[in-house]
Amino acid sequence: MSAIATSGALPVLAVTGLAKEARLASGAGVRAIGAGGDPERLRALLAARHEPGCRAVVSLGIAGGLDPALVPGDVLIATAIVTPTQRYPADPAIAAAWMRALAGSGSTVREAVLAGVDAAVIDVSAKAALRTATGCAGVDMESHVAAAYAARHGLPFAALRIVCDPADRAIPAFAAQALKPDGEPDIRAVLAAIARRPGQIPALIRLARDSGRAFRSLTRCRARLGTALGVPAA
Repeated sequence: MSAIATSGALPVLAVTGLAKEARLASGAGVRAIGAGGDPERLRALLAARHEPGCRAVVSLGIAGGLDPALVPGDVLIATAIVTPTQRYPADPAIAAAWMRALAGSGSTVREAVLAGVDAAVIDVSAKAALRTATGCAGVDMESHVAAAYAARHGLPFAALRIVCDPADRAIPAFAAQALKPDGEPDIRAVLAAIARRPGQIPALIRLARDSGRAFRSLTRCRARLGTALGVPAA
């Protein structure tokens, strides 16, 4: 277990999009919640928690790359999450603890501002436009929802996101939508989309390769963070 892991009566709430992310996040001192890449569903799930029941909220999973220097597997530890109307600062103590824990992990690790969006940013031109507008290094669909929830309840917030699709790579539109409500991949939807447009197969293969690198990096990070995702006690 991580040397910075701490015990506490309340767990850390890990907010994810994919079921695979939730499984990786889960463990001692962690309660994971995911919504299948649907920010509105995630908001509803969080709103249903009448009491937070946690000591910190973290966003954990993969992200799209906006900075052209980033490659699949690079680790982004948020300093803030920005949306068109809000900026949510991340807890500096958690970020510092994560930077220490992940030093020498085999992945490139950097602090960065991340963009939070309600709709997937899947093509190269849209990524470039978002980068120009915000200066953010990466983008995902859960961190801003998690940050808003933490802010409402006065809880520390942090986000750790692994680059999957880099800035110069588009995601097939069907792949961004082929998720079940629980965050598991909808294999039947993927196969149906490929049958309709077989030309998408090379892009899907590239996405699978990038995703594999991202999840290997996330797995290494998770092992290093240990109990309670390495979130130090207040």
